[in-house]
Amino acid sequence: MRQIFFDTETTGLRAEAGDRIIEIGCVEMVNRQLTGNNLHLYLNPERDIDEEAVRIHGLTVEFLADKPKFAEVVDQIVDFLSGAELVIHNAAFDIGFMNAELKRLGRPLVTDFVGGVRDTLLMARDMFPGKANSLDALCKRLEVDNSNRTFHGALLDSELLAEVYIRLTRGQDALLMDDHGSASGQEGGDTRVAQVDFSRFVLPVLQATPEELEAHEKVLAELDKASGGKRVWQTAAPEASPAA
Repeated sequence: MRQIFFDTETTGLRAEAGDRIIEIGCVEMVNRQLTGNNLHLYLNPERDIDEEAVRIHGLTVEFLADKPKFAEVVDQIVDFLSGAELVIHNAAFDIGFMNAELKRLGRPLVTDFVGGVRDTLLMARDMFPGKANSLDALCKRLEVDNSNRTFHGALLDSELLAEVYIRLTRGQDALLMDDHGSASGQEGGDTRVAQVDFSRFVLPVLQATPEELEAHEKVLAELDKASGGKRVWQTAAPEASPAA
């Protein structure tokens, strides 16, 4: 499965009022493996940026003045996203802005060319009801290092979201997978076992108490009596013959 962790930064909060996308970050994952094939674009919004938005992401009109306009890179964006499942934190916000940009150009909406949209904010609310579920809160809860997140940034946030998603969904995939990422047992696929680092696990050793040992010996004696003395598992191994 090809998934794209997707995030945007914008001039403000209201796409319907004319706010525009100024940064897009996309991080690709295939069969739960990050590929490094990412897409990162800064965009000239052709309008001012709200002061509050600048405080959040640090992007200014001056910095974006020489960057491409959305219309100039729309084909690159659509080609990169096509067919993939988009994984977004608070998907309604980013999809709303993408659709507004696409409508201006008379292009199909996002859901017409992607394979689906998954909202990690809704996932987190189901898993952690009543708790803070912002990206920062999830990073802290799931021990994802976000110490470099001084400002919001579309690529950095997409990278953090990928790590959060992997930890949110750990254990949901079968250990046996074929080379195409499908569950084992299907025809036409060689199976492989997911590698597990067992050194991370510390197993306690519990010693039997004298009372438990005594009860165990009683059970063995009863089995010995019932089997007519044929308990082969306690038969002493024959001594090896001395070497000639």
